[in-house]
Amino acid sequence: MSDPSYSGANLATTDFLRAPENIAVLLNANAKQVNLRLHTALSSLVPAANLFLSRDAAEADEIADTVVSRGYETVFTGGGDGTFVSWVNHLLDRAERRRAAVPKFGVLALGTGNAVAEMVGAGRPVEDLRRYLRGEVPPARRIDLVTCNGRRTPFAGAGIDAAVLEDYNWVRRSLGGRAAAGIKGYGLAIALRSAPRQAFGRPVYTEVVNTGRRAWRLDAAGERAGRPVEAGELLYAGSCMLVAASTVPYYGFGMRAFPFAGRRPGVLQLRIATRIPLASLFFRVPQIFSGEFSHPGLLDFEAEGVSVSFDREVPFQVGGDSGGRRREMSLGIAPRGVELLDYAARARRLAA
Repeated sequence: MSDPSYSGANLATTDFLRAPENIAVLLNANAKQVNLRLHTALSSLVPAANLFLSRDAAEADEIADTVVSRGYETVFTGGGDGTFVSWVNHLLDRAERRRAAVPKFGVLALGTGNAVAEMVGAGRPVEDLRRYLRGEVPPARRIDLVTCNGRRTPFAGAGIDAAVLEDYNWVRRSLGGRAAAGIKGYGLAIALRSAPRQAFGRPVYTEVVNTGRRAWRLDAAGERAGRPVEAGELLYAGSCMLVAASTVPYYGFGMRAFPFAGRRPGVLQLRIATRIPLASLFFRVPQIFSGEFSHPGLLDFEAEGVSVSFDREVPFQVGGDSGGRRREMSLGIAPRGVELLDYAARARRLAA
């Protein structure tokens, strides 16, 4: 049975409280869910001139110029986390250059990695957009962003998370996109490449230095513990599987990888995995997904900024997109956050 939320013929535009003319929809034309059917359904909600598809960086540059010059009130990005990150950087760069207003952002869940979409309760893209137009979505809330080597993103990291992503891309190239897509492809990547490398490879020596104001170690409940770590002091030095930072709780596929992210404004959650046996990870997958996993080798910090160095090049990722390999990485809070629509805010308030 077809999804009724994709049926453009069933969507009435006469009862909208918000003007569709003030909205732009930016789609990643390469996302697997972006097709003619979706395009037709979205076109019944917003003017055709407000619906943009980008296939590469050059098209994204042109679209960002148009969107900022027209002064849209709200911009919806359709794709995964990588699409959201790309548009945030394009639009904030243009807005700052022109000294123009930054639009509010809405997320349409159309990608494989949907950490931001999971955080705000995004579901059916057409229905979410229609709810916004009807005035059923609460006002946008501000979220901080991480800067990773100068790029804005909700989350970034280096180590095993980026290695899994790198291996996932290898599996998809080797087995074909459809045969190894989604969580099945990630499972194959971990089994065939990531886990054996982690089990038999040489540990990576890592140093993490606080570059911002006072940082704090967090206990298992996310509360500050011990003495503060001053600027210039080491947060950690030793063997490391993962160094990652985020301002949002999720990592995609419902994994609550950063359970303490977003609790306090102006700081990021830094998570460092030292040496954790693979068996401990495999047998506690449900706790890892729920954010309840704890281990002496899992260290959490609250920081404004850090610099990270490794004894050799390691894979890193920015917003769920592979970023190649580096021996150094800087992570910090971006000077400017974004206003993000939260579809689930009302339901959370009612449940509280």
